[in-house]
Amino acid sequence: MTLRATLRRWHVWLGWLIGLPLLFWTVSGVIMVWKPIEEVRGADLLAPTPPVRLTPPLFAPNVVGLPLDKLSLEPRADGARWVIALHGGPTRLADPRTGRLLPPLGPADAARELLARYRGTARVERVLRTDAAHPPLELRRPLATFEIDMSDGTHFFVDAGSGEVVARRTRWWRFYDWMWGLHIMDLNGRENIHSPWVLGLGLAALVGTMMALVLLPFTIRRRRTRRPGAGRDLRSNEVQGSR
Repeated sequence: MTLRATLRRWHVWLGWLIGLPLLFWTVSGVIMVWKPIEEVRGADLLAPTPPVRLTPPLFAPNVVGLPLDKLSLEPRADGARWVIALHGGPTRLADPRTGRLLPPLGPADAARELLARYRGTARVERVLRTDAAHPPLELRRPLATFEIDMSDGTHFFVDAGSGEVVARRTRWWRFYDWMWGLHIMDLNGRENIHSPWVLGLGLAALVGTMMALVLLPFTIRRRRTRRPGAGRDLRSNEVQGSR
């Protein structure tokens, strides 16, 4: 068997092997650039965080002796709140007018925090508590939250400790995210871009492309020799040369 025949056979088998992944990569890539990323993320669904407005006197919370990571004053639906982030522990809110810790947020509190900034027209359909140890795939963060599902299919996630809206997931975002998982061939976690499938099939596609480039001159030469009249032209040239 000649080298050309061997390369052609391997090229055909590689074509069958990498054809479907190449189709997946192309389709998913086209879909991911179909809409602006701001629309995918729902950037216009939430108003910007308003500035903190204070009326003295202010009272700091009592955090003496606590493993404090961060203490900040942030706006919330019911006014400014101390946000107390403890190292390795929960985040709590405190009232700056008294310095007292506030009760943990409930589902109604989380919905109120969202609606204070929500710009859309959908209504709240349900509020679910999520576990930091087993976060939803849409969130992918080890954070206890309230998942707020809207009637238009958009999902918001509100930090159960601080009341901050930490994520927004539109229907298009979820489809985009699924396509991203298909693109990197990681539909479970959708974060591992070093998948052995991507590496292996990518190398196979590279080898197949190199084979095609090597075979191209052989194919062009073969088509020229098989072209109708090529033999007659060749004989005519030989006769004229003998004259």
